[in-house]
Amino acid sequence: MLKERAGETAGKIWNALNGTDGRTVKQVKKVTKLLDKDLYLGLGWLLREDKISVEEVEGELFVKLV
Repeated sequence: MLKERAGETAGKIWNALNGTDGRTVKQVKKVTKLLDKDLYLGLGWLLREDKISVEEVEGELFVKLV
């Protein structure tokens, strides 16, 4: 069940990032309306699958598709 939700959440995050040069995690959260725990679950899924890169920019996490 949790694995299924992680995949669905990852899809929402991917869609929020698609067609952009990337977003901060705060922006992704606002666009997707995900709870923190689900947001980070989905980000972890995408990181593990090498679908996104994450870096810290001016104290904020910045995420983009690779």
